[in-house]
Amino acid sequence: MNHDKIMVIDYGSQYTQLITRRIRELNVYSEIYSYEVTKSDIQEYNPKAIILSGGPSSVYDENAFPLSEDVLKSGLPILGICYGLQLLVHNLGGKISSKDRGEYGPSKVSFKTDNDIFQGLNSESNVWMSHGDEVEFSGEKWNVLAKSENGIIAGLSHTDKPFYGVQFHPEVVHTHEGLKILSNFIFKISDCKPTWTSKNFIDDTINKIRSQVGEDKEVVSGLSGGVDSSVMATLMHKAIGSRSNCIFVDHGLLRKNEAEEVMGSLKDGLQLNIIKVNAKNEFLNRLKSVTDPEKKRKIIGAQFIETFEDSTKKLSDISFLAQGTLYPDVIESGGSKLGPAATIKSHHNVGGLPEDLDFELIEPLRDLFKDEVREIGKELGLPNFVLNRHPFPGPGLAVRIIGEITESRINILQEADDIFIQTLKDKNEYDNIWQAFAVLIPIKTVGVMGDSRTYENLIGLRAVTSKDGMTADWYKMPPEILEICSNRIINEINGVNRVVYDVTSKPPGTIEWE
Repeated sequence: MNHDKIMVIDYGSQYTQLITRRIRELNVYSEIYSYEVTKSDIQEYNPKAIILSGGPSSVYDENAFPLSEDVLKSGLPILGICYGLQLLVHNLGGKISSKDRGEYGPSKVSFKTDNDIFQGLNSESNVWMSHGDEVEFSGEKWNVLAKSENGIIAGLSHTDKPFYGVQFHPEVVHTHEGLKILSNFIFKISDCKPTWTSKNFIDDTINKIRSQVGEDKEVVSGLSGGVDSSVMATLMHKAIGSRSNCIFVDHGLLRKNEAEEVMGSLKDGLQLNIIKVNAKNEFLNRLKSVTDPEKKRKIIGAQFIETFEDSTKKLSDISFLAQGTLYPDVIESGGSKLGPAATIKSHHNVGGLPEDLDFELIEPLRDLFKDEVREIGKELGLPNFVLNRHPFPGPGLAVRIIGEITESRINILQEADDIFIQTLKDKNEYDNIWQAFAVLIPIKTVGVMGDSRTYENLIGLRAVTSKDGMTADWYKMPPEILEICSNRIINEINGVNRVVYDVTSKPPGTIEWE
């Protein structure tokens, strides 16, 4: 099925992916392209409209990203956001200047609502600003449709062309009516139809997989039990049935009972063809006495490759390798329809599969964001255990055990993590959190337990909220939950006498500790 599409041109904004996600929330397909987009790129993609993102540059900077003449001459509706607005004005006779009075953060804007772009909005509304330059003179061909409380031009429309611009960021939730503005541009101005749905994606993808694989060839994929690989494996199974083979490597660094839950829900529940490989001893032997986090990652990656390769050799007639690569993975690795071709090595979440694996690559989720994957999984009937599972690092608990990896330290962390997660679920907090986990910190502390002095391990608890993992805020955990977790961990786990809670956001910290 053909869908109406919006092209988003990236000028280096931190919000570019968010623009694309907001468009897709409106059931219209969208992709990100480089500012170097050409006429042939536009013709091949065949969008209904183009959106120019914000960016950190000034239009007068020597190395500022330019606006392509091919975009201006495309004849398509164009919406410029922040730097995108300034580019439009700059290229069409206006003047951009810096007056040392930039706007950053929340601001109030007054709108003229008798036009297509701002139709249905309140005459005054809160928006999110992030700019140092401003439109000093728009030129004779622009209508001013909005101004900020500081008197700065915040919205424009061209008199002759379907060009529009906003100085604020409608894609950010802090812009109260931002989605309405995007909706007006997409549907009223660009005449898009909202046909990009989960069901349509599933039907289209299954047909594509069948066409690519053919009627007799087989596929192998790595299965972690996370939502990405689970949705990918389920799509493959629906497309080609038993010719889709999943390899699930239990490296001994999973959460408590996780291997059993994965096999129960996916193999027994959804009838996926899963081969479980028990490789705990191999991984722990190679990790013995290793404390450096980067060395841990490299060792785990190398051992995973070896285990995966050995397992594939036991299968016959494998022609394809399926991976759960997502759209943010493609963007962040420098790949897109305009960038370098995807490689197996670039996208594997543990450490890279060797390029000499003689398989053709299939990435059925390559065009999706994480929230879209969850919607697809829900439509496919995956259990909540899989759909709502917090992100889990490829190296597993190895990057949550600071210092040396031993079986006893794994057991301590598994138990502490299980208490934390189960408490969050019992108190209905789990689904409010992007990621929550426990960390075993290589510090021993003095305590008193049963009138005796103790000198035992320290457990750190970490919980954050996020939309995409790029930034994150520490979760304001109710104190009573922390109290329950602390008491249980200390009383139920031998070798722990203190629990702390991490209140660091990202940035400056990272989500994981290693």
